[in-house]
Amino acid sequence: MSKVKAQISISLDGFIAGPDQGEEDPLGIGGMDLHEWVFKLASWQEAHGRDGGEKDNPSDAVIQEAQEGTGAVVMGRNMFGPIRGPWTEPAWNGWWGDEPPFHTPVFVLTHHEREPLEMEGDTTFYFVTEGIESAIVQAKEAAGEKDVSIGGGAATIQQAIAAGLLDELLLNQVPIVLGDGSRLLENLGQPLPKFELERVVAGPEATHLYYRVG
Repeated sequence: MSKVKAQISISLDGFIAGPDQGEEDPLGIGGMDLHEWVFKLASWQEAHGRDGGEKDNPSDAVIQEAQEGTGAVVMGRNMFGPIRGPWTEPAWNGWWGDEPPFHTPVFVLTHHEREPLEMEGDTTFYFVTEGIESAIVQAKEAAGEKDVSIGGGAATIQQAIAAGLLDELLLNQVPIVLGDGSRLLENLGQPLPKFELERVVAGPEATHLYYRVG
């Protein structure tokens, strides 16, 4: 049965991005350090059209499992890019170049209408103005029997949790402290959700915590 899942890297003090996010620092000051563990993995390299990378790292199996099970992605506009307000020309087409690493339909939450954006490598961005519920409904239809992955950022995952739409949360906990930035586990609605720890995978640079959300 298809599920709605989210996975994200998080610091020891609960931040998923550093302060002062922008085009020069899309993950904020120090935020890129949250993802250094994944860049060296074979599964990450393959998704980005590259060879090499570590295959015997336990974290590689975590990424491979997530990639193979995902049939569609939902993300916020902040994850798609730093542009705010109405879309302007030249149009921003994402951080990832001509061939994004998703290889699935991607549904981007926005307040401003835009035609679908077809990219190389089977990624098409669809821009959803009707909110998180509509984005997830559309993503589920596109994903078929596979899972829907909520890629971020924090506000998008929070909206899914608050709406009771998230089934599983994978926190890739990285042993760094950012001190400030974008927190994940706030604005979760009432009553507060419950999290049940289902399994733990220990990697050399990140600990992967799988939670059922209820």
